[in-house]
Amino acid sequence: MGKKSDAYATELEQLQLAIVETQSWTIKNNLRVVIVLEGRDTAGKDGAIKRLTEYMSPRQTRVVALPKPSDRETSQWYFQRYVPHLPAAGETVIFNRSWYNRGGVEPVMGYCTPEQYAQFMTDAPRFERMLTDDGIILIKIWLDISRKEQAKRLKERRVDPLKQFKLSSLDAEAEARFDAYSDARDRMLDETDRPFAPWTVIATDDKKTARLNLIRYILSVLDHVTQDVKKPDPDVVLTADRAKGKLAR
Repeated sequence: MGKKSDAYATELEQLQLAIVETQSWTIKNNLRVVIVLEGRDTAGKDGAIKRLTEYMSPRQTRVVALPKPSDRETSQWYFQRYVPHLPAAGETVIFNRSWYNRGGVEPVMGYCTPEQYAQFMTDAPRFERMLTDDGIILIKIWLDISRKEQAKRLKERRVDPLKQFKLSSLDAEAEARFDAYSDARDRMLDETDRPFAPWTVIATDDKKTARLNLIRYILSVLDHVTQDVKKPDPDVVLTADRAKGKLAR
C-alpha cells in the first residue's frame, strides 16, 4: 500500500475504535440512535455503512434497507412501514435509504402522485419531530456525488463482475434524470432541514475521504469520544445551508 492508503487504513481503524467506544456508551445509557443515509446512486452508501458498522455490536445495530412496498403497504400511512424498525433502548438503526424515497426517487420516477409528494413534504418534519421529542437521536446524511463521478462508477458496475449485485434497472435513469434528481434533492433539503432534524451533506467523489468524514461526523454528533480524533473536514461535510450552490448539478 502507498502512504495515502496507509494513512487511510490507520485513521479508519482509529475511528472504528472510537465508534465502538461511543456505541458502548449509547448502550450503557439506553440511547436510541437513528442514522438516515440518503444520496444518489453510486454515492457510496453501502461502502460507508460497511466501514461504519464493521465492529459495532451486532445485537444492538441494525441496517434497514427496505424493498419495494407491497400492495398492502402502499395502502398504509406512508411512514407506517418504517416505524417497526425504529430502535429500542441501546440500539442504533441505520436506514440505507429511508422514508425519503418519497422525497427523491418516487416523485422523479412517477411512483407517487404530486399530492402524495406534497403531503410527504409537510409530514416528514412532523414525523421527525415526534421521534426527536421522544428522545431519539436522529442523524440525517445526504451523500452527494458529481455527474462525472457517478457516470464513471455506473460504468464500472456494468463491466466488473464483482459488482453485479449493485446493478439496477434504475441505473440508466440515474444518469438520464440527473437534473430532475438535483431539483428533488434541493427541495427536499430546503423543506425538511429543521433545527431538531438537520441535514448534513457529505461530498463523496473521493470515496475514502467521504467514509472517514462520515464517521467523524457521526462521532461529533454523539459527542462522547475520549480519544483524539479529527473533526469533520468543513470542505467535505457541510450543513444544508452551506451546501447551497455547492451541490452537484
